[in-house]
Order: sequence, then structure tokens, then C-alpha cells
Amino acid sequence: MNISLFIAYLLHKFSDEVFTLGLYQCILSFLVACFVAIVSIPVIIKISELKSLMEKPGERRSHSTPTPTFGGIAIYAAILIAYFLWPSIDQTEIYRTNLSIVGMTILFFIGIKDDLVGIDPAKKLSFQVLAAMILILFGELRVDYLYGILGFHHIDEVVGIILTCFIFITLTNAINLIDGIDGLAGGIATIASGTFGSWFLLTNHFTMACLAFTLAGGLLGFLRFNFSKTSKIFMGNTGSLIIGFMLAFFAVRFVSLNASYRYEPTAFFNAPIIAIVILIVPIFDTLRVFLVRILAGRSPFSADRNHMHHILLDNGLSHINATIVLCGVSLLNTVMFLLLHRNISNTLSLIILGCLFGVYMFVSFTLKMRAKYVSETPLRRRAILRRELQNGITGKRIVDYL
Repeated sequence: MNISLFIAYLLHKFSDEVFTLGLYQCILSFLVACFVAIVSIPVIIKISELKSLMEKPGERRSHSTPTPTFGGIAIYAAILIAYFLWPSIDQTEIYRTNLSIVGMTILFFIGIKDDLVGIDPAKKLSFQVLAAMILILFGELRVDYLYGILGFHHIDEVVGIILTCFIFITLTNAINLIDGIDGLAGGIATIASGTFGSWFLLTNHFTMACLAFTLAGGLLGFLRFNFSKTSKIFMGNTGSLIIGFMLAFFAVRFVSLNASYRYEPTAFFNAPIIAIVILIVPIFDTLRVFLVRILAGRSPFSADRNHMHHILLDNGLSHINATIVLCGVSLLNTVMFLLLHRNISNTLSLIILGCLFGVYMFVSFTLKMRAKYVSETPLRRRAILRRELQNGITGKRIVDYL
């Protein structure tokens, strides 16, 4: 679709009374969710301080003072209030979106327990599977068409269920893993939910659009405090789990709807690639960290300061600058793929993604090596550099730098 056709399409959409009503509902949902988050977070901060429910600084923590960590409660409340405030225009998706609220509620309580007393990783994973399977089985939500990527089109139902469950678990934990500095998880999720919501709105899936913009509004209200110096709060596992789950829901529904309407002019013939690109930062960072830990002979779930946001901080960037860099990477890649996707085949798009991941690995390697040398004294730094240039950097040392 070229620019002139797209503008004509938008003008036609805005002349549609049902679309205009859906647009107003999305805007109101966004604003109400933002308002609920803004007015509820100060109350949560006050209660957290009175009850000493604060996250203390530590070796892997990026903050220096005890900070409340229950911002996810405000995000959850914002989604519920803004979404259920008025009846849905589009009844075709309402059962699935209601089931997503059920799954989100399960993870909300798991996140609360995790933030308060901790929870066994296996138990947390089992509840993530439960939340996903509710949507997959009762809502018949699954990826069953792969758009010809590497020659695959329709896939078996059982394979589709397993793949969809894997997507939910991966994205839920990916958002949880990048929630390490101010604004990063919230910023990435705001961009992603706004992008998915815009497509749902333009294709008349108003219930999905309303839910996506509700999440974006709640996140925007949260970010106002997450960046604050005097009233700071973290989203905690409560927030990252429900956000990751909802983004996985949007991504899977985006892929399945494009498959159902793939002959419509508004459909993306490479929807899985677009979904990956929209969430490229958490996906790439999780894949890279797991790969490096495995190569180093450690569990992929072991804790370290090896995420890209840690590397950027070690190179002297502030929280807000590191967040701007990574959110900018996410937004730039999304815009570029949306503009160029019709000229690239799915298999070629996958190859491009592989090359981008290689670039991501190289950049992280370079930045981590720089941070290691910068942390040394100038004399020792020159000695280390001279020795490694003479002897060559071994595979083990490369893993250390990755």
C-alpha cells in the first residue's frame, strides 16, 4: 500500500461512523487508564513506605535507595477500570479479551506473591502455562499458519498449541527480564501496545484495540512515576508478568487475524516477522543472554549483569539515556519494517532478522569489552589490551565479553 492509497484509506475510515465511535472509545480508554494509574500510584507508594514493602539496593540492582515495587497493581487496576467502563462495540472478540483478563489476573496474583515473598521458578512457569492454555483452549487462540516462512504454511493443531504456548511463555519472561532500569520495560511495552492497537483499530477489531490502548494508557501513567526522582516506583514482577502476557496475546492475535484475513488489503503477509520486530528488543536480549549463559556453561536462568541495559549503564549511560537508546532501536526497526515489508519475502525477512541479531551480538560484545577496559586503571588497561592483541582473544574470553 503506497502513501497516497494509505491516506485515501484513512480518510475513508474516518468517514465511517462505527470507526469514529471505536476511535473515541480507544482514546477515552487510554486517557482513563492513564488517569487511574496516576491517581493510584501515590497511594501505593505511601502504603509501601508505611509497611516497609520496598526493594533494597543490591549488586544486580540499578537503584541506590529502597524503592516501592508494586507499580503493577496500578497498571492492573487501570486496565480493568478503563476496559470494563463501557460496552464493547465489537462483540466478536469480547470472549477472547475477557479470557485474557482471566489469564492476566492469574499472573497478577502470582506476581504479587513473587514480589512479597518470592516464588519457585517452576511454580511460576506452571501458572504461566495455565494462563496461556486458558486462552489457547477456551478462546481457540493459536498460531496455525506460518505464512510460508522457510516453506511452512499450515501446521498441525497440536504443534500450533505448543508453539502458541511457547510464544506466551517466551514473551512473558522476556518482558520480565528487561525490566532492569527505569522506563525500559514500560517504554517498550507502550510502543508495542500502541502499534498493535493501531492495527486492530484500523482493521475494525475495536475490542482488541480498546484493550491495547488501555494497556498503553496505564503504562504511560506508570512511567510518569517510574522516571520520577522523588516519587519513584517499579512495576515489579506483578507488572512485568501481566504486561508480557498481554503483549503475547496481542502478538498471537495479530498473527492469527492476519492469517484469517490475508487476502484483505490491510493484512500483512509477513505478520509473524512484524510481530517479532515490534518486540525485537526483549526477544533479542533474552535470546542473547540465554545463549551467552549456555556457552559459559551456566544455567540460562542464572542471574547476572549481562543484559544490554546493564552493558549500556556500564558504558556510562544514565537510565533514561539507555532507555531512549533501546526504545529508539525498537521504534526504528518497527517503522522500517512497516515501510518496507511488502518488498521483502518472509524467508528473506527472517534472514534479515538473523543478520540484525548478529549485529546486536557484535555491538554488545564491543560495548562490554569497552566497559571492561574502562573499568581498569589506564596502565593495567594498556597491558591487558597489549597481551590480548598479541595472543589473540580466545573463545572463552569472547564468551566473557559477550
